[in-house]
Amino acid sequence: MRPVRVSVTGVGTSQVIVPDYLTAPFALGVAVQVSGTVTYRVQHTFDDVFDPAFNPAAAVWFNHPTLSGSGNLDSNYAFPVRGIRLENTAGTGTATMTIVKAGNGQ
Repeated sequence: MRPVRVSVTGVGTSQVIVPDYLTAPFALGVAVQVSGTVTYRVQHTFDDVFDPAFNPAAAVWFNHPTLSGSGNLDSNYAFPVRGIRLENTAGTGTATMTIVKAGNGQ
């Protein structure tokens, strides 16, 4: 997985980023940078994102334990998840999430 970057301006949710959850060991670095005023959170799901009936609005989302707030933050995922998204819950600024996978760059 090459580095992935998504941005959300104003209130809204990014597209779902699908990491290679079969990679062992699973390791993703995640950073969120903020421009302007926003409140955001990074979320993940264990739902099957490859199911043709998958609907992000109906999926079960879990908040990352430390990647939420209104400033620049970074953390990681050390366990497999099937989808990751960025959600801006307030403000008119922009939050940009960058995900980098450890390993051979595939």
